[in-house]
Amino acid sequence: MIKRILFPTDFSPASEAALGYATSLARDSGSQLLILHVEEIQMPYAAGEMYLPPPTAPNPELEKMLRSVAPTDKGATCVHRLALGNPAEEIVQVAKDEGVELIVMGTHGRTGLGRLLMGSVAEAVVRRAPCPVLTLKPPVKEPLTTSKKQTCALQS
Repeated sequence: MIKRILFPTDFSPASEAALGYATSLARDSGSQLLILHVEEIQMPYAAGEMYLPPPTAPNPELEKMLRSVAPTDKGATCVHRLALGNPAEEIVQVAKDEGVELIVMGTHGRTGLGRLLMGSVAEAVVRRAPCPVLTLKPPVKEPLTTSKKQTCALQS
């Protein structure tokens, strides 16, 4: 029986699309939904004579955005968590620390050069997670056209 489902979000349309699935699974299994956002720490750098260190506390604006992410069904219970660090590493660590039985996350579905340059948080989580990971791409919205009519045959 699943008791905790982890839903990491980056506030993207891909994450938004996965939230419905995570909510349904949590509601139907009576699980708690742990909604997580990881604030990625940028490398410290020097700007002229000024040194800009990495943040030591979560960004209050991100906390506000995270609190606005809510299950799509009021029958699902949830808690929110904001973490600092490498997104993939933090997602896996939270899953381990919290005894999560399932991770449900959106993926941007990048391939080729896009994935090489941007990296894939979802891929890294799938490889390292201590539990099953359900990844979901946002649905492709194709324009409706009347020129492509599909007919179905009646079978008896």
